[in-house]
Amino acid sequence: MTERQDFTRLMAEVRSCSVCAAHLPLGARPVLRGLPSARLLIASQAPGTKVHQTGLSFNDRSGDRLRGWLGIDRDTFYDEARIAVLPMGMCYPGRNAEGGDLPPRPECAPLWHPRILQAWPRIALTFLVGSYAINYYLAGRKRSSMTETVRLWREYLPAYLPLPHPSWRTTQWETKNPWFATDVLPEVRRQVSLLL
Repeated sequence: MTERQDFTRLMAEVRSCSVCAAHLPLGARPVLRGLPSARLLIASQAPGTKVHQTGLSFNDRSGDRLRGWLGIDRDTFYDEARIAVLPMGMCYPGRNAEGGDLPPRPECAPLWHPRILQAWPRIALTFLVGSYAINYYLAGRKRSSMTETVRLWREYLPAYLPLPHPSWRTTQWETKNPWFATDVLPEVRRQVSLLL
């Protein structure tokens, strides 16, 4: 079997996963993107309802915001040959009592991430978008908070660059942390332009 056939088979297997379907209010619909040629990886948390419905990663306002942070347009963002997107939980997890989304299902990343990452051998930089990705990939290396981890982003290069989640809740966080716009985002855009 060729590498291309292996990759196609793996993606079909991932997209048909139903390991935690009993816990998912909208059922299983794993959403991820990326081809073996991708150079940038966006490790995020879990799809929201709009992403679940459309099957397209970051196809919502948080995606618009993330693309703004990266300094790229939709066409570039959705070019799977250059950018891969791998959530910590690939299916919509449901809502909590406060109206926010539940955490990504804990079964997903340990089950799938190692195999998927092997199928993307050219990834040169991973943006860790949000606390769930930061906690998973920087376990033992992260700081006491997401803010402090992002503030010390230089410590995690060249493999990782931690970012907050680009939801509307981050608007207030950005106002309280102006260094994010002045120090982090220029480096994010520089890295993106280098790798794309």
